[in-house]
Amino acid sequence: MSDDRPQPGQPSERLRELRRQRLEKAEALRAAGVDPYPARGGGPLTRIAEARSRFEAFEAAGAAGADPPSLRVAGRITNLRRLGKLAFLDLRDGSGAVQLMCRRNQLGDGWALLASLDLGDFVEAAGAMLRTRTGEVSVDAAELRLLTKSLRPPPEKFHGLQDVEARYRQRYLDLQANEDSRAVLVQRSRIVAAVRRFMESRGFLEVETPVLQAEAGGAAARPFATHLNALGEDRYLRIALELHLKRLIVGGLDRVYELGRIFRNEGVSTRHNPEFTMLESYQAYADYHDVARMVEDLVAAVAQEALGATSVRVRGEQLDLAPPWRRLTMRDALREYAGVDFFDYRDAASMTALLREKGVPVPENANWGKLLDALVTATVQPHLIQPTFLLDYPVEISPLAKRHPGDPSLVERFEAFAAGWEIGNAYSELNDPVDQRERFDAQLALARAGDDEAELVDEDFLVALEHGMPPTGGLGLGIDRLVMLLTDSESIRDVILFPLLRRRT
Repeated sequence: MSDDRPQPGQPSERLRELRRQRLEKAEALRAAGVDPYPARGGGPLTRIAEARSRFEAFEAAGAAGADPPSLRVAGRITNLRRLGKLAFLDLRDGSGAVQLMCRRNQLGDGWALLASLDLGDFVEAAGAMLRTRTGEVSVDAAELRLLTKSLRPPPEKFHGLQDVEARYRQRYLDLQANEDSRAVLVQRSRIVAAVRRFMESRGFLEVETPVLQAEAGGAAARPFATHLNALGEDRYLRIALELHLKRLIVGGLDRVYELGRIFRNEGVSTRHNPEFTMLESYQAYADYHDVARMVEDLVAAVAQEALGATSVRVRGEQLDLAPPWRRLTMRDALREYAGVDFFDYRDAASMTALLREKGVPVPENANWGKLLDALVTATVQPHLIQPTFLLDYPVEISPLAKRHPGDPSLVERFEAFAAGWEIGNAYSELNDPVDQRERFDAQLALARAGDDEAELVDEDFLVALEHGMPPTGGLGLGIDRLVMLLTDSESIRDVILFPLLRRRT
């Protein structure tokens, strides 16, 4: 048979011709009384993976004289070979693949349908299972039914879908053509499920908080703005889950978590997508040390469940995710990796001079905190390959964290790093409403000075704090980054089903 799949560099005229031919086949089927898009098949289906398992169990049992399993399967045609009065179709569903063996003398009227089939069509077949002379597990089709006529050919099987933008923009083709992509995205689902099981095993209650918020608080980020017609008011897409989850702690729900979508109107990179997934959790009567122990337990448990091991290879480095992880203060990390003490550079001018001395790009119009963050990102973060907690941040860059009892210029905060990436952020949560208002006022001053990522003041949250929030440990863990880590993926786009892309003109 001729291969109607698009080849690399194939002109669009050829694709249009293939589509025209397939449309003609669909119309011919209708004229013959065959619906190319029926609402249902001919009976209950067996998933392909289960069908193969049942047949292999039958073979292993070796029951002499017993009939092999007879069943009905359905899936997309990924290969089609016609050999006179015999045809072989490779069929794939979401669980696996199997071969259909179609014999003219057995299919009867169903044999004529084969002439109308193309790669990418969905079909249903029923028959007994067997193993061919070449050793291929197959369904000996006694029935064959078209379920969906595909009007466009799938990507060419040998080369796969190699256009990177097409892989992200037409993810459905990527999933059809690339086994590795499909495996990563299936693994993501398993990782998320494992995270949920871990949190529930620790007594956390899964909750949901508003996406549309009057004030986009809980993080230093630029929000997306929209307008709520029903109320005639502007709203923001949430940039964090934090402030509403802490309201629930005030309300007496001692352990809460949410796996939610976050929206930040910021840049796009291999590690940043403006829409991403975050796990945030809050535990009453806990501090950031308790949260750190939970994080290392969580990541190790999820890796063990999803991968079967707590050791993973990421960009050529073998990472040991098992507890305990290394703990290092930010001050000691800068001393070790940059040879400086940030206490000696406590204003924007001296920190700017230090960045220039170290060859670190200086962010435009940045305050002291952002300059320090740029220094840490450039000089410390690349060295944090094995899982590490970086502890005790300056109060200027942590407006929602409790002050450190040993030094009120610092806060009880950590960020979790692995493979040189930040994967999480946690605090002993600030529960002093007077201190919190002062911190918000300082952020408001930054906003008025032109910082569009400064924290917004949330008056309702301040009122909630005044009703009393117990000592609380809070966590934000990037699910996309965690999946990147556990699947050794280079880009965040590889682990998001539908990443943000520029609109086609």
